[in-house]
Amino acid sequence: MKIGTNSLFPWFFFAGRLVGALDAVLDSNARVAPFRILLQVPGSQVYSAIACGATAEEINQHWEWLEQNLLHTLSVFDNKEDIVSFVKGKVKALIAEETSSKLAEQEEDPEKFREALVKFESRFNFPEAEKLITYYSCCCWKGKVPRQGWLYLSINHLCFYSFFLGKELKLIIPWVEVQKLERTSNVFMTDTVRVTTPNKERDFSTFLNIAEAFRIMEQLADVTLRRLLDNEIFELDPGLQDPTQITKRDLEARAQNELFRAFFRLPRKEKLHEVVDCSLWTPFSRCHTAGRMYTSDSYICFASKENGCCNVIIPLREVELFVSFRVLTCLFLLEASTDAWVYGAYRIVVKLVLGLTRHCKSRVCSVQDSERTPLPAPQPHTSSLTLMETSSREQIKESLWDDHFVEYGRTVCMFRTEKIRKLVAMGIPESLRGKLWLLFSDAVTDLTSHPGYYVHLVEASMGKCCMATEEIERDLHRSLPEHPAFQSETGIAALRRVLTAYAHRNPKIGYCQSMNILTSVLLLYAKEEEAFWLLVAVCERMLPDYFNHRVIGAQVDQSVFEELIKEQLPELAEHMKDLTTLASISLSWFLTLFLSIMPLESAVNVVDCFFYDGIKAIFQLGLAILEANAVDLCNSKDDGQALMILSRFLEHVKNEESPLPPIGNHHAFFSDDQEASPVTEIANLIHDSYEKFGDHSVAQIEHMRYKHRIRVLQSHEDTTKQNVLRVVIPDVSILPEDLEELYDLFKREHLIRCYWEMTSPVVERHDPSRPYAEQYRIDAQQFANLYRLVSPWTCGEHTDVLAQRTFRLLDENMDQLIEFKGLASCLDVMYNGEMNEKIKLLYKLHIPPALTENERDSQSPLRNPLLSTSRPLVIGKSNGDAVDYQKQLKQMLKDLAKEKDSKTEKELPKMSQREFIQFCKTLYSMFHEDPEENDLYQAIATVTTLLLQIGEVGQRSISLGSGSDEFTEDLQPEASASDQDAVFTDTVKTPHKDSQPSPVTEGDWTVSFEHILASLLTEQSLVNFFEKPLELKPKLENAKLHQYSLKTNGMSCQPRGEHTKLNTQ
Repeated sequence: MKIGTNSLFPWFFFAGRLVGALDAVLDSNARVAPFRILLQVPGSQVYSAIACGATAEEINQHWEWLEQNLLHTLSVFDNKEDIVSFVKGKVKALIAEETSSKLAEQEEDPEKFREALVKFESRFNFPEAEKLITYYSCCCWKGKVPRQGWLYLSINHLCFYSFFLGKELKLIIPWVEVQKLERTSNVFMTDTVRVTTPNKERDFSTFLNIAEAFRIMEQLADVTLRRLLDNEIFELDPGLQDPTQITKRDLEARAQNELFRAFFRLPRKEKLHEVVDCSLWTPFSRCHTAGRMYTSDSYICFASKENGCCNVIIPLREVELFVSFRVLTCLFLLEASTDAWVYGAYRIVVKLVLGLTRHCKSRVCSVQDSERTPLPAPQPHTSSLTLMETSSREQIKESLWDDHFVEYGRTVCMFRTEKIRKLVAMGIPESLRGKLWLLFSDAVTDLTSHPGYYVHLVEASMGKCCMATEEIERDLHRSLPEHPAFQSETGIAALRRVLTAYAHRNPKIGYCQSMNILTSVLLLYAKEEEAFWLLVAVCERMLPDYFNHRVIGAQVDQSVFEELIKEQLPELAEHMKDLTTLASISLSWFLTLFLSIMPLESAVNVVDCFFYDGIKAIFQLGLAILEANAVDLCNSKDDGQALMILSRFLEHVKNEESPLPPIGNHHAFFSDDQEASPVTEIANLIHDSYEKFGDHSVAQIEHMRYKHRIRVLQSHEDTTKQNVLRVVIPDVSILPEDLEELYDLFKREHLIRCYWEMTSPVVERHDPSRPYAEQYRIDAQQFANLYRLVSPWTCGEHTDVLAQRTFRLLDENMDQLIEFKGLASCLDVMYNGEMNEKIKLLYKLHIPPALTENERDSQSPLRNPLLSTSRPLVIGKSNGDAVDYQKQLKQMLKDLAKEKDSKTEKELPKMSQREFIQFCKTLYSMFHEDPEENDLYQAIATVTTLLLQIGEVGQRSISLGSGSDEFTEDLQPEASASDQDAVFTDTVKTPHKDSQPSPVTEGDWTVSFEHILASLLTEQSLVNFFEKPLELKPKLENAKLHQYSLKTNGMSCQPRGEHTKLNTQ
């Protein structure tokens, strides 16, 4: 059945439900529905399916919907092609919305998610702060063998669990260790996700939702790396402050926000609220343009579905009137300067009317006031820097722009179409350049919204001296010194005020090199205050993260540029295997927007394109430059020749239409070359860049930035690691590969605390601006965890006490944090030191500051009463012999007295009796469970008795002023052989009646390090214990497996069973 409507309308045939080109979606072999509505242009034999249905009633319902919501809007179109395009776009949008709604309903299953959450918590035993985001049924590939299991994505980790044929597999991969995420394929699966860490590559595949899983993995890796490794971004992004609030929906909203801000180049604070399919009345084409409307805190934006057809950015301060419409589509707003009629959902109008009208009215009033009263300048310098008179070509350009303003609008709300892009590519007239830069960047909104702000900044910043101001003063006279405007104090003073004001506004950035070049050019075309807001727009939203301590943003874009070279110029990429050379050469292209390496009259045309199209313009122009020099670059022999080729080419990029006189570029490399080089017209170069390389969308560039930001941040981490190891390796004997693994454990321990205990008052965030050695530091509890894992001196329950003392010894500046070098040097002594070095370390651990006055005595089988100075100095041996230590003691004291004067090393403080008791307890605990335990106990009993007698001798010599030799003559010469067993018992043997010891006080009894070392050297079993070789590698391997277990299971670091394999890589 055919129904005619109007001669201008296409024919609709009955069919079925609204599907929008359903024939292209469904299987061609599927049964055709008995009723359909088809779209046909009169005179054409081509039909498009609009709806289908199984019954006449169903198809009639769809036809009624079309009459009520679609047909009445078609009368505004002038030609049939526009009608067809509009109807198809409308129906496709309905289908897309319906499909996304169904997917959301399938995903949101609370019961299944709760079940998965319970399994995740029981299988990996993370703290409650480790929030699960989503999960998927998944295969983990080991070579050609898949292992079916479950993939869990949490805020800090990618986890995989599998239980197959009685074998359990657990994988834990921290996001912060992910170096690359990519979609790839293998022999058996056409689409897998490859996760690359420093030690391994792992492939995961899902039968369904592979694209969604990969997108969420990318977002989680990006968010975690920014939160933990990029302190500058962490402080600017409130969404990173509390990771426990992250959800799957939040990640998707975050990605949409970032794409929205990048597409329209809006401030970082803007938050996207609604996205609605709508139509915009475009008076220049006298039709409605289908697209989407985006609403945020301060903006309403429109983007046509056809890329580049029409974009509109409307600050809410520009809104003058809201008008409702009686049907579902409604008149959204009227903006006086452009007469833009935007159609959208009624619910958004209600929200805007209720929530934003008051905001808009206050904005309009403030704008009108500021327009009536010009802002005063800090100094009489109130006008733009003088430019030369325009030529006739300039007048033609101005005429074209005036005609464009009449048709498309002349404010920030103008229609941005392909036509304006072509005008920009031709070069903006000198007289309009500053104004259009303000409009394209939307710096004009900041300018009118902050009256007096710049004046206040200048007054607050002038006269203050800091590192930023010193750098500014150093670079002032290097900024376009050839230009007359900066050969006088007037231009220099204006440049100083703008740069100093921005450094005061944004101390996190302060001042970076290349900002002076950019600002000097901005001052040529704009007033001081306008140049300031243009600089704000460039630094804070158009080139995010470019101007900071590590220029992360510029490095990310360099990495993206490398990928574009491989994609667009494969022959050049094949010839130049290492594209880092081109990346390093092109860094100044991105940082200065070609201003430092092109003649000024040509470079300003590049800046025109940048302000209109953003970073995309720099990417495509860079590719065009490389393509123009591809043959010469392929024939170049080394990096220096490649640099010379590109530099000479860029020097000879001219702008014949510019009214400016040629200005030399002192930043160029080869300004005095002898060879004649061909001249390239900048307009032609820009035209080629748009024609050949302009097909990359903002969404594609942002996706590549996601991917390469991970690589760039990880490369910085590798640089930090290598610099720390370079400093530590010469000072220790630990093998470099073991030291590298130890550093990874140290860093992971720091990050584990950041994962789950951000409330710690001591632990600091990773700060990349600090020296390399100070970027990662750990507190006492973290050190204790590492000590239990890697130290050879484990003493049972006494281990924690020894770890605390070691931490206090290493914490020289008393800030409750230690660096990696301290841990490495301590372990080096424990594993590779000579016996005297190990004993010295133990000695230091039992005197202040390692041993504190209020430290409680640790529990040990060794008790204070057993350390009696009444013990005899003749100890029986197991073979029945007796060793007389009286002569050894005499000789030892004499030797120590002789060496005392010749020693140049600073003496260690002497050890008191209380400290000595703790020292003995530690030694006793260290020998526990050693294979030679009995011999070691015997030896330490002997040495303890000997040292107690030495302390007695020292006390008597101090109290009576006599030599030690006189007292050693009176020492007990005889003892029973059975006394050896009484040293570690609960009873004290009664001393000889003729040799009662003098009363001992804590303050007088002391023993020196030399005494202890000499005494320990007399026992071969003790010497063997401290000199036996120790291997660090087994400890490191065990620590990698159980570092997480130690954290999540309290103090236990034992594996859960032989069937469990826990990988943390």
